[in-house]
Amino acid sequence: MLQSSLEFLKCVRCGAKLDLDVFESDKEIIEGMMQCKKCKLEFPIIQKIPVLWDDFSKYLSSRRILGGKLYKLTHSSKLKSFVKKSLNKKDNDRSHLEEKWARIYQNSKTSKFYGVIKKNLDSIPSSKLVLEHGCSIGIMTNHLANSNGLIFGVDRSFSAIQVAKKQFKDNLDYFVADSLSPVFGKLQFDLVLALNVLEMIEPKVLLKSISKQISKGYFVISDPYDFDRGPNSVKNPVDASSLRTNLSDLGFKISNLTKNPSFIPWNLKLNPRATLNYKVDFIIAQKP
Repeated sequence: MLQSSLEFLKCVRCGAKLDLDVFESDKEIIEGMMQCKKCKLEFPIIQKIPVLWDDFSKYLSSRRILGGKLYKLTHSSKLKSFVKKSLNKKDNDRSHLEEKWARIYQNSKTSKFYGVIKKNLDSIPSSKLVLEHGCSIGIMTNHLANSNGLIFGVDRSFSAIQVAKKQFKDNLDYFVADSLSPVFGKLQFDLVLALNVLEMIEPKVLLKSISKQISKGYFVISDPYDFDRGPNSVKNPVDASSLRTNLSDLGFKISNLTKNPSFIPWNLKLNPRATLNYKVDFIIAQKP
């Protein structure tokens, strides 16, 4: 974690400022602990990655294998004790699933989808402050860091952020967090991205939350509308038409280029013998 990122972060429970205790650092903070000045909630920094979760124990309850790995990776006794105490709940484990998808995204970086999105992002004016929801392994955030100001990426997967953090840039930082939690308080961004995440977060709730993060600026969103996720499906899915209607209702003006639905190929290499082929819709919207 970049020490300079601290000024932008807020407690996800009460919105207060955070104190920082650094245990190990080099170019950035390798290990440490952030604590809310008001409610005293603690947020660990492990392997340069801050975990800004309202309940760290609950986060690890569905990632116990990850929790064991984090315990081994930490060096300071305080952080080891914090992780160990947080491993007291048990739920269905997502650790292997998140590791698997991190590998899939790594193996699929050459998909045409990413080239198309990068080209469109390069057509948008340079931004001082950028946020990507569901940044995964950082393909887009890393690209944006070459031509924009300060870039933040948020994702639920520690495994994906571990991959993203392998490429250091002094204007780029990542956080493990829920996109609906107020990680940045009322901070406003010039550009916000949400690529292919609507199946995992209630679309209308996410759109409303992101709208509050942009007063004047751009919103780039894409999705294949693959909402058939069984018991984990969102309750209120959207389609190409209703997504555009929702954005307009929230005060966004959709670019002429993306007023009509698009079908950008997004090919994910699941393994050497299987590929998942999506056709992704893409929208550039702006609050003038």
